[in-house]
Amino acid sequence: MNNYVRAKKHLGQHFLKDELIAANIVAALPDFCTNVIEVGPGMGVLTKYLINKSDISLKVVEVDWDSVAYLKENYPSLTPHIIEKDFLKIDLKSVFNGTLSIIGNYPYNISSQILFKVLENRDIVTCCLGMFQKEVAQRIAAPKGNKTYGILSVLCQAFYNVEYLFTVDEHVFAPPPKVKSAVIRLMRKENYSIECNEEFFFKVVKTAFNQRRKTLRNALKIYLAKNKDINSDILDKRAEQLGVDDFIKLTLHLQE
Repeated sequence: MNNYVRAKKHLGQHFLKDELIAANIVAALPDFCTNVIEVGPGMGVLTKYLINKSDISLKVVEVDWDSVAYLKENYPSLTPHIIEKDFLKIDLKSVFNGTLSIIGNYPYNISSQILFKVLENRDIVTCCLGMFQKEVAQRIAAPKGNKTYGILSVLCQAFYNVEYLFTVDEHVFAPPPKVKSAVIRLMRKENYSIECNEEFFFKVVKTAFNQRRKTLRNALKIYLAKNKDINSDILDKRAEQLGVDDFIKLTLHLQE
């Protein structure tokens, strides 16, 4: 029996080995989550708890062939539910009919991309739960004015309620990462649509933070050139000083 999978650096793999932490992550999955995708199950530290939940339909997405072989050998009942693909390239709407939730000990090298995929599919992703690099987790949960507050903070908080659940030390992974980790939970807001054009909202937020040291009047020149009549105190602020509602109001002004 294959009892070990070697972690691959190019896949950003750090296998969680603490059973209590694994159980706590799965326990944080809300009761309404019935269609669940686990991203990067590896050797199944979360999977073993997920497959014991009789009230969920589970699919696991794993790109590492060694991990897939391990899962098939050690969790044979899971075999028909394994999707052997890159999560970032999957059409999530084809996995389940209706809404779904995502859970995982996410590979650190693609964790931000995973969140952007969640945002792109916010019409069907009701919950995203799991392990991130602590710095990324703090950024997602950061309030305005915080030095880590940025693009992901605004975009995630616009559509989801973000909860920083707990911090995780390096020694509970094999191999141990060089940074601490954290578990966060994103719960989609009941009314997750916003007043302004959402595509334009994304562009405004990204443009504002790409030049975060400049005032918005300078950072958003590309949009202000077509809106010369806008005279707002908000334009004299920098991106990190604006909350989600401020960015929505700014987007409304600019799109008019």
